[in-house]
Amino acid sequence: MLSPIILSLKIASIATVFSFVLGIFFGYILNRKNIPGKNIWETILILPMILPPSVTGYLLLIAFGKRGIIGDFLIEHFGIQIVFTWIGAVISACVVSLPLMYQNAKSAFISIDPIYEKAAETLGSSEWKIFRTVTLPLAWPGIISGVILSFARAIGEFGATLMIAGNIPGKTQTMPTAIYFAVESGNTDIANSLVLIMVVFSFSVIFALNTWLKRKNYIGKQG
Repeated sequence: MLSPIILSLKIASIATVFSFVLGIFFGYILNRKNIPGKNIWETILILPMILPPSVTGYLLLIAFGKRGIIGDFLIEHFGIQIVFTWIGAVISACVVSLPLMYQNAKSAFISIDPIYEKAAETLGSSEWKIFRTVTLPLAWPGIISGVILSFARAIGEFGATLMIAGNIPGKTQTMPTAIYFAVESGNTDIANSLVLIMVVFSFSVIFALNTWLKRKNYIGKQG
């Protein structure tokens, strides 16, 4: 039972790092720059939040499978197989958690008063320095929310992961897939234990995030 827990934490952590970087990048670029096809890019980023996980997983399977464009390239040139590996699980977790990170980063950047960035620009700061020292710190509360929600979404991912990574014990079996197959095989003890862990974890994440945000808003109003 310990193996799915450790693997889930590993996969969710790596996926969250990628979601964090990509979410901030796209959240900033698509909402601060004049990018051609902005609406199309934004729709693609948010689409996994709307699509059924099985559909997302199938699309990833088409892309990263042995006959897929990306999968064939990786196997032929680097000898890397994505399907039925923990890397595939990371990719699926990242894809389904990225919309949450992007939406939170986007909202955080939009909420920033441009006067602070313009003041820094007037003082001669470069765009990168303004982003690093002004924009990012002001957007940090929203970004932190995105990171926490993305991690929680990644650790609970099931449908897309099952499609592209399968359920190989010790290799790709995460907590959600372990629960599903434990129930299917009638092993309710393992299923109940893992469900309890998932519920307690999810409740703790949401409760802690809401508490932190309320405290942050209260301090902000007092200041």
